[in-house]
Amino acid sequence: MPGMTERALIFGSVAQAYERFRPGYPAELAEKVLDYAGAPVADALEIGAGTGKMTRLFAGRGIAVTATDPDPAMLAELREHVPAEVVTRQGALEDLRPDRQYGLVYSASALHWTDPAGRWPRIAALLAPGGVFASFGGPVRLADPVVRKAIDEARAEFVESAGVPSPDGTPPENELQWPGTELERSGLFADVRQVVVQQRVTLSADDLIGLFSTVSAYLMLPISVREQAFQRIRKVLPDTVELVSDHTAHLARRR
Repeated sequence: MPGMTERALIFGSVAQAYERFRPGYPAELAEKVLDYAGAPVADALEIGAGTGKMTRLFAGRGIAVTATDPDPAMLAELREHVPAEVVTRQGALEDLRPDRQYGLVYSASALHWTDPAGRWPRIAALLAPGGVFASFGGPVRLADPVVRKAIDEARAEFVESAGVPSPDGTPPENELQWPGTELERSGLFADVRQVVVQQRVTLSADDLIGLFSTVSAYLMLPISVREQAFQRIRKVLPDTVELVSDHTAHLARRR
């Protein structure tokens, strides 16, 4: 089974599909971060920006965003959709040098791809004292349990699970989830908080398959096997499906 590094670098092959089929983030997430900051945020660094869906929320609020991603194809797609003022830098977190510090460092559905060794000292070094770190993630599920069960059965032969397990093994029933758990243990951050913003999105069956085509668990399959899996799933889908996203924001302040 390929490791996390290999899985992290496959999204560029579907950059346009990623932009088209993956839902954007609710504006309330950005508002939660800025309320937590408690003072105007002038500049921000994004880790694993992808096609810029979260970039747009912060840049649209007048924040000078530097968007980073290790995949040049993802950054090329991002530049088609974000304000011209957004600065882009190719590189993973491990490639970034703390040549300057930011008032906000954030990562949306990408932090789990970073190397756990040295993750928090690297992020802390990129933050100004008292600066805010924010991570966004959380599960996306089918609202209808009957449809969810049908999809699970249809894909079982090909993909055991399309999700990414908790990087530190935190059980899903724990009140504080990863990365809040690691933020607290690091000793580098204070005032760790966890907030959830729920989003519901209705998709056509074909658009749901398009969304699945951007998920790493499917992208790791050989193309012929992947297509067979999608055909099997498509047969059990109704015309439209409703997705529920529990967008979980973890917020912390650099000591």
